[in-house]
Amino acid sequence: MSTPEKKEAALLAELKQYGSLAVAYSGGVDSSYLADAVHEALGSRAIMIIADSPSIPRRELQEAVELAKDRGWNLRVIQTREHDDEAYLENQGNRCFYCKNELFTRMEAEVSALGIRVLAYGAIEDDKGDVRPGTQAAENHQVVAPLQNAGLCKEEIRVLSKKRGLPTAEKASFACLGSRFPTGTRIDLASMTRVERAETVLRDCGYSQYRVRHHGDLCRIEIDPADFDRMLAERQEIITAIRAAGYRYVTMDLNGYSTGSSA
Repeated sequence: MSTPEKKEAALLAELKQYGSLAVAYSGGVDSSYLADAVHEALGSRAIMIIADSPSIPRRELQEAVELAKDRGWNLRVIQTREHDDEAYLENQGNRCFYCKNELFTRMEAEVSALGIRVLAYGAIEDDKGDVRPGTQAAENHQVVAPLQNAGLCKEEIRVLSKKRGLPTAEKASFACLGSRFPTGTRIDLASMTRVERAETVLRDCGYSQYRVRHHGDLCRIEIDPADFDRMLAERQEIITAIRAAGYRYVTMDLNGYSTGSSA
């Protein structure tokens, strides 16, 4: 069985073959590792592109930009407007397609004048078993998935990220704020902002793995079951703060947080 180090060697070899590359960067575990590997392989011929949109919390964006600057990556911030697309706002199960389609379209426009023809994103081996509408958008735009091509899974990426000194090595999983709305519930920017404020409450309280699921006036908190006792002890403080963020009812999901769970 190939080791993470051998997979990384194969990854770097593939990246060098592209000559130049634009990476869809988000500041998450996978895209940060990919960005660092691409920077190593291609240097100034690599561009990391991060989307500034309402579906990305301001703190996440700020931390991603700061990481890119600290690592010396060639970063560009672009504006995406998936929230202007009715098909995205209707949230009928394929929201991710419209989001990624907008991202890749804007990326193509950003790098075309620079002579960069290949886009890459951080899909990994673990994603193959999931239903991911964004994958179709990537295929439509011929976006490559180098981490997946190398057979790298999440835990291996965390190990390799740690060796590179990336602060994202232990970062909790994250998904865009649009994922907090149940399928069929229309997304609106005011509610998305409310979700962001509520999740900021949990972050400020020191929780690392969480989701605030939006159900109108009610929010449903998902956290690691190991944090249940702590949250119950702090419930009054959390309820007060989340109500101030705009929710009338605050609940805790006894199933807890699990990777890939939906709103």
